[in-house]
Amino acid sequence: MLKIENLHARIEDIDEGEILKGLDLEVQPGEVHAVMGPNGSGKSTLAYILAGRDGYEVTEGSVRFEGEDVLEMEPEERAAAGLFLAFQYPIEIPGVANMYFLRTALNAVLRARGEPEIDAAGFMRRLREQAEIVGIRSDLLKRDVNAGFSGGEKKRNEILQMAVLQPKLAVLDETDSGLDIDALRTVADGVNRLRSPERGIVVITHYQRLLEYIVPDHVHVLVGGRIVRSGDKTLAQELESKGYSELMAELGIAVPADALEATA
Repeated sequence: MLKIENLHARIEDIDEGEILKGLDLEVQPGEVHAVMGPNGSGKSTLAYILAGRDGYEVTEGSVRFEGEDVLEMEPEERAAAGLFLAFQYPIEIPGVANMYFLRTALNAVLRARGEPEIDAAGFMRRLREQAEIVGIRSDLLKRDVNAGFSGGEKKRNEILQMAVLQPKLAVLDETDSGLDIDALRTVADGVNRLRSPERGIVVITHYQRLLEYIVPDHVHVLVGGRIVRSGDKTLAQELESKGYSELMAELGIAVPADALEATA
């Protein structure tokens, strides 16, 4: 499904060197992969590169999704192909109703795929079903996109977008950031209900706590722009008990102290 080989990337117009320095990752349909690492390791850069965010330059390597060259695709083409990114900090869009935004996004994807658009009645049925799955209150659907939403409501709304669009590959960039335990459980439950044999999910996180609720098939440790170790869910538990510093010392890898402090 997703195959990343020797990926190198940097921020454009900033002479601070590469952030990703030879990253390799392969995700198959039905798999949930967790990517963990300290601040500055390149986790969000990976998410932005996959989504096609402006301001990032790939200097080497390849990213293929179902055989297609992702790096040659515009962001809207990636969305139409089935790629979805849930942001760490979802933006507010005042003046745009949540329901209107979701229907417009869904119909844009359907048009790009050559499929018929969904009418208002069909969309409302679909929206109500998916809102119930992810625990979104009906009144939030009528408000502007994320406007006045709490942190937990914004994250639930991101998962609702995922549920409505039904992507083939979902990348969740620190979706647990800023969530209390109740909101974390609600969001995780929504993600778990969207797991399927046809869908791949990449969960980017600092902490093992999210992975107590979204149990991954594979866990990867990203440090210094590369994946330095991979394993099953027990690797996340090992990180929780040891911390990044001890694990990296075992691997002979130096991690900046400020990065480790940021994740403490």
